[in-house]
Amino acid sequence: MGRLLSKEEIKRILQSRFENDECTRLGEIPKPSSLKDIGRASKRIADAMRNGERIAIVGDYDVDGVISSVILSQFFDDLGIDYSLIIPNRFTDGYGLNPEIVAKLDVHVIITVDNGISAVEAAQICKEQGIDLIITDHHSVPAIIPDAYAIVNPKQDDCPFPHCEICGAQVAWYLVAALKEELGIDYNLSSFLDLLCIAIMADMMELTGMNRVMVKKGIVELNNSKRPAFEAIKQYYGKATLEGDNISFLIAPLINSSGRMEDAMLSYNFLKSKSINDALEKLEYIISLNEARKDEERLLFESTLPYVKEDENIIVAWGEEWHEGIVGIVASRLSKRFKKPAIVFSIKDDKAKGSARGVGDVDILELIRAQEDILLGFGGHKGAAGVSIEVAHLPLFRERLVAAAGALTQEVMEADSDLLGEISADQIDFELLEILENQEPYGQKNPKPSFLLRGISVKVDRLIGKDAQHLKLILQEGSYALEALFFNHDVRVKQGDTIDILFTISRNDYRGLVTPQLLIKQIVKKH
Repeated sequence: MGRLLSKEEIKRILQSRFENDECTRLGEIPKPSSLKDIGRASKRIADAMRNGERIAIVGDYDVDGVISSVILSQFFDDLGIDYSLIIPNRFTDGYGLNPEIVAKLDVHVIITVDNGISAVEAAQICKEQGIDLIITDHHSVPAIIPDAYAIVNPKQDDCPFPHCEICGAQVAWYLVAALKEELGIDYNLSSFLDLLCIAIMADMMELTGMNRVMVKKGIVELNNSKRPAFEAIKQYYGKATLEGDNISFLIAPLINSSGRMEDAMLSYNFLKSKSINDALEKLEYIISLNEARKDEERLLFESTLPYVKEDENIIVAWGEEWHEGIVGIVASRLSKRFKKPAIVFSIKDDKAKGSARGVGDVDILELIRAQEDILLGFGGHKGAAGVSIEVAHLPLFRERLVAAAGALTQEVMEADSDLLGEISADQIDFELLEILENQEPYGQKNPKPSFLLRGISVKVDRLIGKDAQHLKLILQEGSYALEALFFNHDVRVKQGDTIDILFTISRNDYRGLVTPQLLIKQIVKKH
């Protein structure tokens, strides 16, 4: 057996993740003025507001894009300003501001939120038509940037903003802060923290420094929020309070599902509901879309399995008309299940659009970038990327990636940066749960700690879920019993087995009785 971690050590390791944070409370977050072009942008928008010029907001169909659109539009609503709003549809418009969207708008000013940094063609058309384009975005800056009236993006090389890893909704919120100053009005900026914490977590931003501060405060605000949408979620799911995990596993997937399955405007309208009844009605429809997404995801996951080859270090799968809104989630499930990077493409006409997910320490974007000569486009980051290619090139793309991935070692692919160490069953108690909860919210750069438990015996095993795809276990060591869940299990264990497991710990709040519950990530070994 390895050396066991003590609770004190666990506490110390977790706290050390934040010892270099310059920003530890809201008053210390950077000022709006530290964003390049924000003064120019807010002056132009304030003029348009005063002069009654026509303004349009163009958002994006994911959680971050929808929330960015809600923040800016609500600010305009509160001040009685007219505007048009477009959130592009994944299936009919594609991503971001494009010439077709500009053609639909008869306005003087277009403001993008959470997109626009690569809208070179659309910017050119705005220029020719005398439309002032103001881009607010947080995505990586390409070599050629749009010729816009103003670009507010902390990732620009010459932008002095000190934290470049913020999400689109935070940039939109900073624009509102700059507008408040420019207009010299009294406006409560913290009223958006309930929305911001969802966007920051859903967009997988690093949860250190200002992001951590905003999410921690945001979760408190979310629980005090008067927004009918959040009241409706609490009511529907019977939750007295909402926690960080509820954002990751409940709220974000719901808001995302409408853009994946139909149209993100459904989620935008849900978040802006005026009454609880209105919100509940919209929520029920969004839940039905999310259920349809889960069914579609299960079918698509099954269809990709023949592409998984034991002797290859990467999975590259494609199919005609596979659901474009879901290939990313399926790639993510494949990479988790088979512990190797995965790319899943949907083919339509002669083009294939794919989503890629890395695993362990693998840089999936670099693997894709190396095939640039046969790609139509790509983008993303180390853990997740998007890619498009002509169908004719798919077999070559797959062949090259399999060859390149051949060099990946097991260590790189199985690096579990979240593993803190080994503990014994009797340490898993209410006290440990409190230590872990004190360091929430968990996410990028503050991953939820995983632990290793060896040689524990299975007392009870049950299959649960509508397709019996989940496993519920009661584990026992001496007189000490623990409850464990293994979602989408890939190893079957039975009563009487002795196992080694890799797991995280969560709170199980059953009728007011709080107990720690294990969420199994992997059954490492059956003895």
